[in-house]
Amino acid sequence: MNIHEYQAKQILKDFGAPIAEGAAITSLDQAQGAIRSLPGPVWVVKSQIHAGGRGKGTFKELDADAKGGVRVSFSQGEALANIAEMLGRTLVTKQTGPAGKQVNQIYIEDGAEIDRELYLSILVDRERGKTSFVVSTEGGMDIEAVAEESPELIHSVGISARAGCTNSDADTLADALKLDGTARDQAIILFKNLYTAFTEKDMSLLEINPLIVTKSNDVQVLDAKVSFDDNALFRHPDMMALRDETEEDQKEIEASKYDLAYIALDGEIGCMVNGAGLAMATMDIIKLYGANPANFLDVGGGATTGKVTAAFKIITSDPSVKGILVNIFGGIMRCDVIAEGVVQAVKDVGLTVPLVVRLEGTKVDEGKAIINESGLNVITADDLDDAAQKIVAAVKG
Repeated sequence: MNIHEYQAKQILKDFGAPIAEGAAITSLDQAQGAIRSLPGPVWVVKSQIHAGGRGKGTFKELDADAKGGVRVSFSQGEALANIAEMLGRTLVTKQTGPAGKQVNQIYIEDGAEIDRELYLSILVDRERGKTSFVVSTEGGMDIEAVAEESPELIHSVGISARAGCTNSDADTLADALKLDGTARDQAIILFKNLYTAFTEKDMSLLEINPLIVTKSNDVQVLDAKVSFDDNALFRHPDMMALRDETEEDQKEIEASKYDLAYIALDGEIGCMVNGAGLAMATMDIIKLYGANPANFLDVGGGATTGKVTAAFKIITSDPSVKGILVNIFGGIMRCDVIAEGVVQAVKDVGLTVPLVVRLEGTKVDEGKAIINESGLNVITADDLDDAAQKIVAAVKG
């Protein structure tokens, strides 16, 4: 689960991170009061969407050369004008795709005197089997570009789960960022506090880009991105309360109600599969034969008829879906349950696109009988390769 920058900063502030004063608003009526609540003389107006690259983004409704989704304002009037121009409009960045995201919230923050911009993140490092810090002196840039062009400027420090972020770890990070004096002392405390926040709140990613050193040699968190491990959210109802469903795909929200693993994609063939590995293989073979999957959907091993029905309805609610491939290997999941769910879903919502069904495994004969006796216009397949070729041909033909 992702949250907005202003929410992430409040969490980090609660753990002792140095954060500038700021105020979040959802309407223009709140803007004047929020601006006046900050000392100035510089105000930074930030669009709040769940996507990076906001500063370099463009608004669909404005000229292409208009300022981006993060703007520095040098007067209260300029800040108010920027808010009015950004709120309610659609911001397009590298991460949103061409559709963009509507800006429903604005964060106004007190300006900072920046001397240096640094990069810092904490993530789960699966190669090391540890939580790791990743830092660079090249803050404010796309970290992917730095990794490609100057990989020697990126430093990774694995943290022992037993010991936590030690003085030695913090010193190593401070050395990598070339910090000294007051900034170094503050950063050593900050690194430990950030690690505590990451572990206590079950985060999957904590990214600060940039972490700045001010002209007075203080460190400050200028931007923050936080994602949480969905599997641990039951332990954090306070974090769950920060969820902004307007930032999420409505189909994914509906899928979460049924514990379905669903991710919307940009293709034209809807997929219903059981098991993440089989789902990935199904998506790969669809691409191999010249089409693109419209979703990743794993109904899991304990799916019921109702769960399968819900999954089918979610797939068919996507207007970009031109065909559907059901690929089930019955292990724990029984083929007859899948078949009953598909038949029920088609009766409920209708079927206007080609449907290919491949069943194999537990109760496969019963499942095929349910499909064959349903009267549905279904294309059957004997194996995954056959199924993929048939659905691609049906969609393209």
